[in-house]
Amino acid sequence: MGGDKYVIAGGGASGLLLAYRLAKDSFFDNHQILLIEKEKKNENDRTWCFWEDNQNEFEHLLSKTWNQFHISNSNGFSCLPTNPYSYKMLRSKAFYQHIHSFLKTKPNVEMIHDTVVSINDKETIVEVQLSNQIIEADKAFTSIIDSQEIKNTTTPLLYQHFIGWFIKTEQPVFDEEVATFMDFSVPQKGNTRFMYALPVSNNEALIEYTLFSEDLLSDNEYNDAIKAYLEEQEITNYTIIEKEKGCIPMTTHNFYKKNTKNVLHIGTTGGFTKPSTGFTFKNSQEKSFLIAEALKHGNVDVSKLFKQDRFTKYDTILLELLAKENHKGAEIFSTMFEHNSAPSILKFLDEKTSTVEELSIINSLPKTPFLKALIRSFKQVV
Repeated sequence: MGGDKYVIAGGGASGLLLAYRLAKDSFFDNHQILLIEKEKKNENDRTWCFWEDNQNEFEHLLSKTWNQFHISNSNGFSCLPTNPYSYKMLRSKAFYQHIHSFLKTKPNVEMIHDTVVSINDKETIVEVQLSNQIIEADKAFTSIIDSQEIKNTTTPLLYQHFIGWFIKTEQPVFDEEVATFMDFSVPQKGNTRFMYALPVSNNEALIEYTLFSEDLLSDNEYNDAIKAYLEEQEITNYTIIEKEKGCIPMTTHNFYKKNTKNVLHIGTTGGFTKPSTGFTFKNSQEKSFLIAEALKHGNVDVSKLFKQDRFTKYDTILLELLAKENHKGAEIFSTMFEHNSAPSILKFLDEKTSTVEELSIINSLPKTPFLKALIRSFKQVV
């Protein structure tokens, strides 16, 4: 073909989004794109949620969109409008099928199922070692997570861990126009615990028990909490259609340090996950655009594409606080939404705010615990 060869290791959201972005741009028609997936992905193994103030290119794949959500705690709940933002749910099966179908139409794209053993930047070429062959490429992009790297980080490390039930009730019991973003009315038990409830119709919803904490629970503990929550809501006649389980690292570890001129880490292992929320999909989508644009400028040094900024510091302070005083999460997040509009918080979490807007939000939060966390964070090696 005459152009460069790009290897994308990992066929999750970030890998597929990058492959889709490159394949969709005619600039890369004479470049080779090789997507390596360990296993074929064609099931609902993920549910991605995100907010935005415009139409998404995957709008036709969405399961549901909401323009208001609940924030609840032991003192009651608030129903908050999110305009101009919409909160959106995308199931992975529809996403996988759409991306795979499109990639199959592109003659410059090849998809193979194999295990990536190693990726080595040799300065003039990248060697990708598979289970029984070595592939050479000009650039490689990998979303393969190194769990030891995360465990050995010197920055605060929590996990967003959860089990969710997709349920269907016999009678209409849900307000399908309102998503429950965080319900802290559940027993906190010394942690940051909340229920996440996303109704896709008046009798179908995803009910998810989520924690921001250091230690995971047994499956029975998550399941029992969901069961108790449904009973509290007087929802008893239901069928569990599907279950999902996840664990997302929440850390401001500098993932960018391991990137080289020709090898870029993407997705969670590339620092695309928002440390304080665990949201990854929209960040991966936005960064795939930036990567594609950078590659158009020739032999770009991909290690220079992304770096940490002031939002990293904000996230470090919050994680430092929750690592030492995990029980304060409900108070912090409830206060944040109580004293600020939902759109301003969503804009802040999207890292699109000005410093003036950020200071206004920070000023609305409890001062003492954040000041202590700030002092401790100066000692962190970021």
